[in-house]
Amino acid sequence: MGWKSLDDLELAGKRVLVRVDINVPVEEGRVTDATRIERIVPTVRDILAKGGKPMLLAHFGRPKGKVNAEMSLAQVLPTLEQALGSKVVLLETLEAAETLSGEAETADVLLLENIRFYPGEEANDAAFAQRLAGLGDVFCNDAFSAAHRAHASTSGIAQHLPSCAGRLMQAELRALEAALSKPERPVGAVVGGAKVSTKIALLENLVNRLDTLIIGGGMANTFLGAMGADMGASLQEPDFYDTARDILAQAERAGCRVILPQDGLVAREFAAGAAHEVAQLGADTKLGSDQMVLDAGPKSIEVVRVAFEGLKTLIWNGPLGAFEIAPFDTATVGAAQIAAKQTKDGTLVSVAGGGDTVAALNKAGVADDFTYISTAGGAFLEWMEGKTLPGVAALEGRPV
Repeated sequence: MGWKSLDDLELAGKRVLVRVDINVPVEEGRVTDATRIERIVPTVRDILAKGGKPMLLAHFGRPKGKVNAEMSLAQVLPTLEQALGSKVVLLETLEAAETLSGEAETADVLLLENIRFYPGEEANDAAFAQRLAGLGDVFCNDAFSAAHRAHASTSGIAQHLPSCAGRLMQAELRALEAALSKPERPVGAVVGGAKVSTKIALLENLVNRLDTLIIGGGMANTFLGAMGADMGASLQEPDFYDTARDILAQAERAGCRVILPQDGLVAREFAAGAAHEVAQLGADTKLGSDQMVLDAGPKSIEVVRVAFEGLKTLIWNGPLGAFEIAPFDTATVGAAQIAAKQTKDGTLVSVAGGGDTVAALNKAGVADDFTYISTAGGAFLEWMEGKTLPGVAALEGRPV
């Protein structure tokens, strides 16, 4: 990869503009999940240790280029200070960042108010990017989760300053390279979730790069329906039957084995603890008009276990069923635990990403056992789709 890290630049006595993602959930003015804040701590502390002064650039919500008090980063300031163990001064305007008061001058860490308060940010306005660059000496991008956006603070600013990846960005890029760019083979993926329509590009890219593809969740119903199954009231997308058949044909040509559920937990209502039964699934399946598949069944979990044992690298995006409610979380939790055990045993490199995926792995109690879990959503998916991420391209000096 053609990007630099914090180890490649001289930071002593320099102000380092650090693009971070601290767009965390807040309720009644309090942060309810500080994961994203905690993940930027190594970068900020390393900059401080190297004699640099970090000025954090971050967004919060979607203010659409206008000042909105409800989307002020002041709400995350106490949690940020606690995580960093350092005093952080909030700079409410660009003018304040350009002139720096006495308190800001002596503070360890600076935080510029919500960068999306400025219309030039999302427009990637060249003049705005140049003005931002004037605030510092070095640019460090530590926001992989925003790297799929060609914004002033993610890509534009890198045109004007020596640039590098922060520790989180560095970890994300290395994990993704290990999983997809240069994986140890055989390599496989679990792709789940509700709809095929949201993951067409992902599936089309993966079938040409994988040895095994395991499809689960609602999208598996669409594939089964495309093969001729009557899936009853199951969540599916008949309008994408042709797409599903095309993906299966691409996989066959590429030599990628596609695994669909062989059985499933079938219920007549979508509710926790709903009465259910195990039904065999395949091209000849005929479910009742009031029956719906809400999870993969025990035979399917065993097939997944055997498939995992034949892999060296695993990518995971999306649950295998309605994991939010028991007992329809059984397949997702079971498969996650199998992958986690193999990872702990040193026989599997496992990389997972996506909001539902992270929630499912946390529910299974195995998040710490995977090789790497990405907190990025859209950026993780676009990387897996084979797309160029503007924030990464900018660090590598490539056109955005």
